[in-house]
Amino acid sequence: MQRRYRLLQFLADGRFHSGEELGHLLGVGRAAVWKLMQSLEPLGLDVYAVRGKGYRLAEPLELLNEEQLLAELDPLAATLLHQLEVVPEIDSTNRYLIERARSGTASANACFAEYQSAGRGRQGRPWISPFGTNVYVSVLRRFDVGAEALQGLSLAAGVAVARALSSLGVSELKLKWPNDLVWRERKLGGLLVETAGEPAGPWHVVVGVGLNLSLPEASARLIDQPWVDLKTVAPGQIGRNRVAGRLLLHLLTGLEEFSRHGFAAFRQEWERYDLVRDRLVSVSGVGSVTHGRACGVDHTGALLLSVAGQIRRVLSGDVSLRVAV
Repeated sequence: MQRRYRLLQFLADGRFHSGEELGHLLGVGRAAVWKLMQSLEPLGLDVYAVRGKGYRLAEPLELLNEEQLLAELDPLAATLLHQLEVVPEIDSTNRYLIERARSGTASANACFAEYQSAGRGRQGRPWISPFGTNVYVSVLRRFDVGAEALQGLSLAAGVAVARALSSLGVSELKLKWPNDLVWRERKLGGLLVETAGEPAGPWHVVVGVGLNLSLPEASARLIDQPWVDLKTVAPGQIGRNRVAGRLLLHLLTGLEEFSRHGFAAFRQEWERYDLVRDRLVSVSGVGSVTHGRACGVDHTGALLLSVAGQIRRVLSGDVSLRVAV
């Protein structure tokens, strides 16, 4: 990836660069440049090649920069962060930090990636992760508590992400239980929370966030549900490093707040963002589908579902929620 990443650094400006120029910069021949260009297709990037002009990306890229990310942190978040990593390519930022947790790394770690080759959503669904256009970040945090104290953490993390985007002026955000960020009924991003630990603690929690910033056409065609990106939501074009840094700020401070006060500190905010409250929904589990009216969440973050006049608690686990059309 190293040479390919250097090529992308040169192409990031969105301007044409000749094969000769790129070969000189990379220390390779023009044939090698052509092969490197072919290797960009799996990264989800649209590349134009024009005779007499050379190569350029369909859109400029703002590559992630550690200094710019850290500049978005306030003093509290800066003290909470143990290590920040920005990697060009990885299979999954969540998987990487889970392995780091098992090896005994200190809390809290954050990992951003320009590209994920095996990004994951809930229930093992693939998360489309083109290079350098969206934000993929995972944050690892240790909690010295039992499993019960972590109830509602995924919803609290969703509120933290909504806070980050609201602080950048993004409006009309909604949270779809348990882990989707939605704008006008279209998916803007998602969260994946994974844990490892003993029943009585301690627990290592990894919160992964994928946020659509500017989806290339080739990648967008792979998504099988209504989606939207930040470029559409906020036409003012908020810088990618600013968005990523603000996400990191609110994830770090949100996880700290949760460690002190639990889901209770987030419940009212969640209710303001709740996409499905008072709407007819269907909840699909293993071999079953339940229809009812969503009635908010309880103090643990469980969905309250009214079915035939009775209130049922639904835990996130391996269920899928859809709004009735």
